Amino acid sequence: MSVLQIKYIKSSDNVLDLGCVFQMLRDWVAIESDSSNVQKRPELHRMMETVAQKLQLMGGTVQLVDIGEQELPDGQTLELPKVVTAQFGNDSSKHTVCIYGHVDVQPAKLEDGWATDPYNLTEINGNLYGRGASDNKAPVLAWIHAVEAYQALSMDLPVNVKFVIEGMEETGSNGLDAMIMAQRDTFFSEVDYIIISDCGWLSRRPALTYGTRGNCYFFAEVEGPKQDLHSGVYGGTVIEPMTDLIGILGDPSGKILIPGIREAVAPLSDEEWKMYQDIQFDMDNYKNKIGVNQLMYSNKVDLLAHMWRYPTVSIHGIEGAFSDPGTKTVIPAKVTAKFSIRQVPDMDPAMVKKQVTDYLHSVFAKRKSPNKLKVTMVIGAKPWLADTHHPLYEAGKVAIKRVFNMDPDLIREGGTIPIARTFQDVTGKSIIMMPIGGFDDGLHSQNEKMSRYNYIEGTKLFIAYLNEVSQIKRTSV
Repeated sequence: MSVLQIKYIKSSDNVLDLGCVFQMLRDWVAIESDSSNVQKRPELHRMMETVAQKLQLMGGTVQLVDIGEQELPDGQTLELPKVVTAQFGNDSSKHTVCIYGHVDVQPAKLEDGWATDPYNLTEINGNLYGRGASDNKAPVLAWIHAVEAYQALSMDLPVNVKFVIEGMEETGSNGLDAMIMAQRDTFFSEVDYIIISDCGWLSRRPALTYGTRGNCYFFAEVEGPKQDLHSGVYGGTVIEPMTDLIGILGDPSGKILIPGIREAVAPLSDEEWKMYQDIQFDMDNYKNKIGVNQLMYSNKVDLLAHMWRYPTVSIHGIEGAFSDPGTKTVIPAKVTAKFSIRQVPDMDPAMVKKQVTDYLHSVFAKRKSPNKLKVTMVIGAKPWLADTHHPLYEAGKVAIKRVFNMDPDLIREGGTIPIARTFQDVTGKSIIMMPIGGFDDGLHSQNEKMSRYNYIEGTKLFIAYLNEVSQIKRTSV
């Protein structure tokens, strides 16, 4: 173990002022950087400026990169929040890591069911409650604090560190792909490894994440009469768009009926099966956490496999249907189903778009309905998968062992983090996901939190990891 690790891990509370550490998270959470609400766009700009100012005060080479404008549904345009890039160190003899994070958040209101004001970081029983605390403001700050720890110890960083921090992740990272492409041969040219901490543990055991599912999101619109109709006057005389829509949505069991989808899935290897067996995962706790008494699969391996490495279809809602309180007796003239299929290796979103479109039109044609069907894919995000034998993961295992005194779980993520695949395809760099968020942090939900323990120990993990990455031999990259 290095001198830095010994000094930092054993006396970390003295290296950084914990009062300032928690106050900074409180200040960041207080900024309502909801990227989905155009009325909050000034707050989002303020958030990015706050990040840039912090990194500048630390002595980083910082830029606020203009990524253009966002076109709104009504045709108006709105300035996108600038992407913050920063660099610490420029030693050609050292590895260079690039840390990606985001500081925009999901919507949150007290009346949604929060026990505390979502934008006032509140500590209860060692947990820090606030929107964005875990996703993704505390992890971003933990990386910043890791750099600060080296500075506080008057020690050189063992690697050069770059940051890419954005403000539109929760709504699709508008403009970021183009920015990465534009800077592929400049900002990213000397980057060796990319680290993402926008994910969480599966249990109380620390984890390293090596894969995410992609996402193909569809609208299926059925249009019939020229206007909504009274069900008493017209019911029984017209073929209703809602009936057609429900009729084509498929098997209520959730099975994917579209030909070619499951055939494209990479087979489960013996090594992967063994990894799933070794993962710490309590199915009863999982059921209790989400409030159900039965899951689709009764054993751990099957459940994890269908959470991470098999495609799933989910119906998210039907636009145009009556959903307000009360009893409106209406036949909607046009209804749109919103559903998604999670992508896994070796599925291709372009092929899935064709398969879904062709299948729905074929099923609709069999109904011989006079109504019109329109199918649109609005998101086509690819899955990402890394090699767990890469030196980046070996370094992660060592760092976790030293900080937490246990081996990590190697896990995949059922959700989608499109930027990982973008980084991989555009830069060609090796990527690792290193989460510090807890399994019960409630990302995107009410009462989101980050525990004090994960925040501080996560910072220790990041400082240890930078040291371990510095030991990777260039010949093994």
